[in-house]
Amino acid sequence: MMMQLSETPNQKNSLLNAMNRFIGAVNNMDQTIMVPSLLRDVPLDEDRELGSLKSDVDEGDMYSYYELLKSIRSDIEWGVRRAAADERRKESMKITRKNSSASTSSSSSVSSSSSSDDDEEEDEDLQKQFQYHLTGLQGVLSKLTQQANCLTKRYKQEIGIGGWGQ
Repeated sequence: MMMQLSETPNQKNSLLNAMNRFIGAVNNMDQTIMVPSLLRDVPLDEDRELGSLKSDVDEGDMYSYYELLKSIRSDIEWGVRRAAADERRKESMKITRKNSSASTSSSSSVSSSSSSDDDEEEDEDLQKQFQYHLTGLQGVLSKLTQQANCLTKRYKQEIGIGGWGQ
């Protein structure tokens, strides 16, 4: 389980804090929802905040989204599931085999001066890719945190605890 860290103003937008906020929201959701089966057949579209995600969830009810949020939390805490990693590894091996024969024939024509320029461009490109994906991941984690909080609120409303305006 990840340790909850206190946020300083400079760290508010850090990836670690975004992950901690999400994990905290899902932990709160998990502790609040004592009877998850009550979420079955409760449609997401009754809530504007959750309704936009209906297409992402197969069954389209709050229970399936509850399970999805817990699964994502588990992936963050323990790593991506082994089956998905194995599938990617197999796909990567296919691509590597295809590219290895093509790259061996083309690599002999590359000069050493252009190689160092390519390395600098590749490093800059990697930094841009990292920043792009980091920004996207932080945005997704922020939305998932909101969804976990919204689902918790909806559950409280469904079972009649907590105020409607909270």
